[in-house]
Amino acid sequence: MFEPTLYRVNSLFRHHQINDEIVQIERLSGTTAGFVLKLESKQDHTYILKFDNPNEIHLVEHLLNTYEDSILLPKVLLTAQDRSYFVYTFIEGTTHYNRGSKKNWLKILVKDLLNKYVEYKEESIWGRIEYPRQTWKEFNEISIEEARINLGNILSIEDYNYVKRKAAQLFNNDSGQGKRFLLHGDTGVHNFVYNNSTLTGVIDPSPMVGPIIYDFLYAFCSSPDDITVETLFTASDILEQVRIEKSRLIEEVIIQLYCRIGLSVKHHPGDLSDYMKAWEHWIQLCKNLDEGTTII
Repeated sequence: MFEPTLYRVNSLFRHHQINDEIVQIERLSGTTAGFVLKLESKQDHTYILKFDNPNEIHLVEHLLNTYEDSILLPKVLLTAQDRSYFVYTFIEGTTHYNRGSKKNWLKILVKDLLNKYVEYKEESIWGRIEYPRQTWKEFNEISIEEARINLGNILSIEDYNYVKRKAAQLFNNDSGQGKRFLLHGDTGVHNFVYNNSTLTGVIDPSPMVGPIIYDFLYAFCSSPDDITVETLFTASDILEQVRIEKSRLIEEVIIQLYCRIGLSVKHHPGDLSDYMKAWEHWIQLCKNLDEGTTII
């Protein structure tokens, strides 16, 4: 194990020809397989040094390098030859809180990250690259089942069956999902860095393969505030590589929202009451669509 002392960290930096003296180390919460250090230098630079499973580091490094022109993502500075660790830039700010209006930060996310996404042309997979699925439908079905376990009796069996039917209709044919893209995979407010109520960074990728609309709707549903049709349509209108009917967009929200409420029960129970209000609104919107009602 690497002992995180100033001497060891500075030796590591010198080994990679980085001429910056680290003067302060702060240990942050990390993964079960590794640990994360926040480093501050004499030259007033701040870095993140992360030790993790080499495969995980490889996937994250690849995503960050693929989208290195995005101002929202950290920049990779060095990677161990055996990929046991890497160093990337630290983004100053707070996550989750003081984020300003969803309409504003969602548009920044679209413009400065999602519109830069590129097609994934490697192996024919869907979902998490570490745990690939054969179809997009399979990935979503697993997410729905996991949410159902977390939800217990909070949402009804009728709600569960409705979401299952919608997923079967929407994701039955992989060609209907459009192109496969390399996605961040965890675009929620818990991974968004805000400064002065403005989105300035997106951290902790969990790389996956799927349609861009997944990362977009994951972000939209990742907090219970301002989950409105107006916010949804305003931000989706500036997606450059996505062509999707507004009715389908609403139907996909109900699937993402169901899964998000399941996560809320487990990780953010304080948000649950607001999510339940949003659920009643969106389930009714979907049922109105089923009955042929036009939603502008």
